[in-house]
Amino acid sequence: MFDLPQTTDVARIDESIEALNKYVNDPAIEPLISALEALKKDPDNKALLEAMTATFAGLGIAQGAVLTYAPYVGLILTDDIFGEN
Repeated sequence: MFDLPQTTDVARIDESIEALNKYVNDPAIEPLISALEALKKDPDNKALLEAMTATFAGLGIAQGAVLTYAPYVGLILTDDIFGEN
C-alpha cells in the first residue's frame, strides 16, 4: 500500500517539525506535528506513515503551508499526496 523512501531522514523530519511550529500558525496542523513526532521516533513504521498521510489528507487548505515550509513532508508521502486514490 505505502512505500517508505529507502531511508527516512529523522533529522529532516525534525527540521520539518521545527519549521511548521515556527512558520505555520494554524492549530489544524497540530495532529500532523504529532504524527511527524511519532514517525521521527519510529521511521520504519508503515502504520505511522499511513496515519501521517491520513492526517495530511485531512488538512485541507493547510496542506499548501505544510508543503511550503516543510517540503520533506511531501517527499515522505506517497504518490497519493492528496488522498485521491
